Amino acid sequence: MADSRDENVTWLTQEAYDRLKAEYEYLSGPGRVEIAKKIEAAREEGDLRENGGYHAAKDEQGKMEARIFHLRQILDNARAGKPPAADGVVEPGMTVTIRFVGDDDEVTFLLASREESGAPIDVYSPKSPLGAAINGKKVGDKATYALPNGRQNTVEILEAVPYIGS
Repeated sequence: MADSRDENVTWLTQEAYDRLKAEYEYLSGPGRVEIAKKIEAAREEGDLRENGGYHAAKDEQGKMEARIFHLRQILDNARAGKPPAADGVVEPGMTVTIRFVGDDDEVTFLLASREESGAPIDVYSPKSPLGAAINGKKVGDKATYALPNGRQNTVEILEAVPYIGS
């Protein structure tokens, strides 16, 4: 399996993987059947140009197909279950504590896919500016990243431990 720092790998807890897999299976099976029935029922109502129900169902179908595609991509590239090694190196699947250089504020978060949004702590994506800056760094290292306003912010990594779930 690819290294967890590989940009194509999505680290997920087993619970999140199972939840996403169940959602994918529902949407790609019964969900598609249900939306097809809605579209057919709306089509039978007549003129499609002025049929709000038909257009709403087609819009819902497009959103559902996009979600199915997104879920398939996540599941195909997911590494689920076993957290990364407790080696002090920041990588997806780690609970990370940082301090903003120049002040005493500390922040602790899970570095993982936003699909882990059910986690009891904040989740930062490894693809976010902060996540990308700290990914692969070690405890004690500093990392600088760009803020949306173009200014730079520097953080010090205080702790990086495997996330063990709720």
